[in-house]
Amino acid sequence: MANPSDELIKLCRAAVAAERTATSEPYTQEGWAAWMEAAETFQRAVVDEAAQEPKQSRLELEQAAKKAVLHPESAE
Repeated sequence: MANPSDELIKLCRAAVAAERTATSEPYTQEGWAAWMEAAETFQRAVVDEAAQEPKQSRLELEQAAKKAVLHPESAE
């Protein structure tokens, strides 16, 4: 199983928080801008971190970070 860094988990938390804020109100482009930016930052970090270790799956790394943030009670 992939082991995301603390920084990656922090970025995932920021993206999730921004999503919750954006979707709690009616859609506006400005209202969703922070979420889109946080999500892009998280995805770039996933790609960069996955590239640092040979044979590291980007998908598994992303899933592990999201699991740690969204389901901390079941994280390994």
